[in-house]
Amino acid sequence: MPRSFEEIVAQSEAMATSLEADDSPPSVSKEEAALRAAALRRALAETELGEAVAVARRAGVPWQRIGEAVGTSGEAARQKYRAIAP
Repeated sequence: MPRSFEEIVAQSEAMATSLEADDSPPSVSKEEAALRAAALRRALAETELGEAVAVARRAGVPWQRIGEAVGTSGEAARQKYRAIAP
């Protein structure tokens, strides 16, 4: 039987109270958490860049111009992205 809205809200409030009362030490330091967050942001940016390269190639943008846009030579860009943007 599905739970009612009130039951879901009550459970959410109980979980929030439990989390707010938790004074156990974090499993990673602030520095490690910052490092992991930066790595995640970099991975997301690399994904976005790869998608933009693929779109640009489909639109006919030459590798030389793509290289200039990403701060490298056209040949280096082609080698890096050719698998996703032939």
